[in-house]
Amino acid sequence: MLKATNLAALKGIRHGFFSRLGGVSSDVGMSGLNCGFGSEDTPENVAQNREIALKLLGAADRDLVTTYQIHSSIAVRVRKSWHKEEPPKADAMASDSADVVLGILTADCAPVLFADSTARVVGAAHAGWRGARAGVLEQCLEEMCGLGADPSNISAAVGPCIAQNSYEVGSEFQKEFIDENPDNIKFFKAATRANHLMFDLTGYVEKCLFDLGIASVEGLGLDTFADPERFYSYRRCTLNGENFYGRLLSAIMLEY
Repeated sequence: MLKATNLAALKGIRHGFFSRLGGVSSDVGMSGLNCGFGSEDTPENVAQNREIALKLLGAADRDLVTTYQIHSSIAVRVRKSWHKEEPPKADAMASDSADVVLGILTADCAPVLFADSTARVVGAAHAGWRGARAGVLEQCLEEMCGLGADPSNISAAVGPCIAQNSYEVGSEFQKEFIDENPDNIKFFKAATRANHLMFDLTGYVEKCLFDLGIASVEGLGLDTFADPERFYSYRRCTLNGENFYGRLLSAIMLEY
């Protein structure tokens, strides 16, 4: 389990960015700690992996809540857990309840965890390029503030995701970002293939977070694509011709 130094320094907050190591799943592409019910893994394996993760987090007595992620800007407030087969369609959550653990599932997209230890409010967001552009981070912050959080007290951390050297995109992809804001050109560099570029998802997400005026932003700087031993990667599995891939869990909670 990996931790961000800024979140680890906060009192009353517990968090973790989990790798694929230590789980019970065994199928190609999903072996290890696959925590996604949306994968092709068995529900029994996923449930057991989630239990393992909660124990590592010291939260075996809490309910882990995850959403049906759709690459949107939708954020929801969480006061109690929902049935795992009926999660809301959303890509961010905010909570002031110590009874739940907020969980984000990723396999190249950026997981972002938030905390205001003064107001005792936590948040979590699934920030792929679509969600980040659509405003999922802003919506997560808005829901947190609705629960009493203050941006000047909020720390955020960006977990393992696909890094720029692994993220090749087409020129039309770049054009959308440049049309939105010419300054976004700094998140692209030349690729070896003609009419292609390498996109810095982590840098873009961190820039979006800094623009929110929060107290602290930290990126772990770990590449899911380039580290198959530790991380799942949708793009890596696709390029390797594998049909299935696991989901990494990133989680945050309030201590009692």
